[in-house]
Amino acid sequence: MTHNVMFQAVSSSAGKSTMVAALCRHYRRRGYDVAPFKAQNLSLNSFVTSEGGEIGISTAFQAWASGLEPRNEMNPILLKPKGGGGMQLMLDGRPLADLERASVDREMLMEHVSRAYSRLAKDHELIIIEGSGSPAEINLRGKDVANMATAKMAKAPVVLIGDIDKGGVFAGLYGTYHLLAEDESPLVKAFLINKFRGDDSILAPGIRRLVEDMGCPCLGIVPYGRLRSPAEDSMEIRRQGGIENGSDMRQVWLDSLDVFTDMLEKHLDIATLDRMIGL
Repeated sequence: MTHNVMFQAVSSSAGKSTMVAALCRHYRRRGYDVAPFKAQNLSLNSFVTSEGGEIGISTAFQAWASGLEPRNEMNPILLKPKGGGGMQLMLDGRPLADLERASVDREMLMEHVSRAYSRLAKDHELIIIEGSGSPAEINLRGKDVANMATAKMAKAPVVLIGDIDKGGVFAGLYGTYHLLAEDESPLVKAFLINKFRGDDSILAPGIRRLVEDMGCPCLGIVPYGRLRSPAEDSMEIRRQGGIENGSDMRQVWLDSLDVFTDMLEKHLDIATLDRMIGL
């Protein structure tokens, strides 16, 4: 039996990729055969697998964190931004279409997502799934394949991440939860607050209110931590001063991840997470 858990967020850049990488590392350390999965990625920086396909670099990093080599199945849909607002659609690692000139059937995409997940689940006992953007982008609900559609397909419990560094974390968590469809909100089994600076006791009244309102626990308050990892998009590439490559750089990233994982283990309610996953 394959166990799983999915991390979604109230916004982009809330720390989903980092959280999944660190938890892949955590469960790998504990001896679990763990693998990452992200149905759809939007990234300027891709990685070529040994199968010759392209996946998002963040998913490749999560595979390395799991002690694995990246596979096409870990990221079946990759959107690569192009000039003029267009995108190239990569499906199962291969180019399919330029989205400014072609419409893509959502059911067809979900079939690929389901097949990729099933192949991965056959080979691993624990899958840690990453969402994309926010599940509360209600203008895109009919097109979404990467958030609640994936959670329902995989029957995965969802942890909702709020980024307090951006501000408005309680409103973000509350609003996201209440904008979910009636058959989606019950999938949210916990939430966490990420990138906090200072004395976290100040958050206690707000957390109690959210626990009562959402009917699920807070997994923890994760401090703001710096992690050296491969840049996924143009904003991160500019912050890091370029794209880093090479096997030596990969080890630097993993060493930094080990430090971050040590910190995460001290601030996350791992016992509750284990119970959610069914371990």
